[in-house]
Amino acid sequence: MSKAKGEGLTRWWVIAPPTLFLLLFFALPSLIMVLASFQYPGEYGGLAPLFKDPARPDALAGLTLETYRFFFSDIIYVEIFVRSFGVALATTLVCLVAAYPLALLIARSPKKHRDLMVLLVVLPFASNFLIRVYSWMIILGPLDLLFSSFAVVVGMVYVHLPFMVLPLYTNLEKHDPVLLDAAQDLGANAWQRFWRVTFPLSLPGIFSGAALVFIPVLGMFAIPELLGGTRDILIGNLIKEQFLGSRDWPFGGTLSIMLTVTVLAFAALAAGLARGGAARSG
Repeated sequence: MSKAKGEGLTRWWVIAPPTLFLLLFFALPSLIMVLASFQYPGEYGGLAPLFKDPARPDALAGLTLETYRFFFSDIIYVEIFVRSFGVALATTLVCLVAAYPLALLIARSPKKHRDLMVLLVVLPFASNFLIRVYSWMIILGPLDLLFSSFAVVVGMVYVHLPFMVLPLYTNLEKHDPVLLDAAQDLGANAWQRFWRVTFPLSLPGIFSGAALVFIPVLGMFAIPELLGGTRDILIGNLIKEQFLGSRDWPFGGTLSIMLTVTVLAFAALAAGLARGGAARSG
């Protein structure tokens, strides 16, 4: 076997598993949702058939744009999307403010302590997700803060904070301390060294962490359902209700597609900003 052929075979074995994974668990479900979003709802929920039944000529069948017309014709769904964006943005900003000092502390700690500190950050994942959310119900209940937007953001921040800490720490620990020493020699104080050296170099970590927090929060439904009130329904709750409650699968598919397009757009933006930040820092 030639060297070029061996390298090509090795490359194929490397890219085949993730490609297959994306096809099976992202592309195929997305195609199913796209098809479902253009169908009529079934008489008893679910989906109407794609082809007419000769025995039932009056039954709905085939493809339609009705669910998309319904989505764009009712302002309430735009409001829910905007509210979901607001919660996701607030969660991301709070996570950034809380995670940056912690990640910086870990990165500048002695190496023998870093592994333990990182372990403490991810330790909450060892407990069940619902148990952690229920604990916040117990904490916020007596304070009369339960079933509010504040409770939703608190729960979101608590669950997603490690996803902001870890990318920031990974980025910050790679910074060369010689750069800070050089800035100090040039007369920069601690605040100037942070804003002109540390912060610009950490932008790729910030963008990566923002994507890891913003995207899951945008589709989260468990926390708003448990900690939020009836006025705090988010897009994830609405999608869940369409599939499991009202069983309007076409409209649920439409909402899912709109959310997926939004998430992909944000992911592309975050990736572009991260690349730009990396290029500037390099």
